[in-house]
Amino acid sequence: MATNFYINNFEASGEQELIENLVIEAIKFYGHDVWYIPRTLVAEDNILNEDDLSTFDEAYFIEMYIKNVDGFEGEGDFLSKFGLQIRDSITFTVAMRTFEFDVSRVATETRQRPFEGDLIYFPLHKKLWKVMHVDHESHAFYQIGALQAYDLRCELFEYSNERFNTGVEEIDTLLTDYDRTANTAMAALEVSDPFADNKQLQDEATTYLDFSQSNPFGSDSY
Repeated sequence: MATNFYINNFEASGEQELIENLVIEAIKFYGHDVWYIPRTLVAEDNILNEDDLSTFDEAYFIEMYIKNVDGFEGEGDFLSKFGLQIRDSITFTVAMRTFEFDVSRVATETRQRPFEGDLIYFPLHKKLWKVMHVDHESHAFYQIGALQAYDLRCELFEYSNERFNTGVEEIDTLLTDYDRTANTAMAALEVSDPFADNKQLQDEATTYLDFSQSNPFGSDSY
């Protein structure tokens, strides 16, 4: 015998839209305004599955709800043999329809959903968070037969010389002081630390190796 059609109906589009509207309204009431920053792959390594030359060229203003009510999760701050490490994590919830309207509809590249590797800038504490996993089923499991939101599980972003050109000054200048490619950063280091010789070592290295060649460590002919 089949289930009761009048009560157990998981194809009721009207009820599905009602639940979705309530989710969006709740996020607008209790959420935070953040910047969603998609990642653009430049030189993807298919073996290690990473891209150290990623760029972030766009940013979208969107509201998200923070599921962590007692503070950041993760391992927190601790000292290791590599020095002080900050392993905070956070979970953002964004409505599917909101993401489609504010990001997918206007994005330069196809963005049907949030992707791992994208960033979220949280203006409240001026930090960047990296999306580590996108879960589309943990928010509420098929209410009335549909899904309404994504859960974005994020960790604190570790900068490794990625380029930011989003057009949002607060984001683009956030990590300028840590840009190792800028000569001004090396000069500032030498001024602040009289024992620093980064620029001297770089100048010395250029007299021995020419990295513009295809094989600087050997002959081009085999």
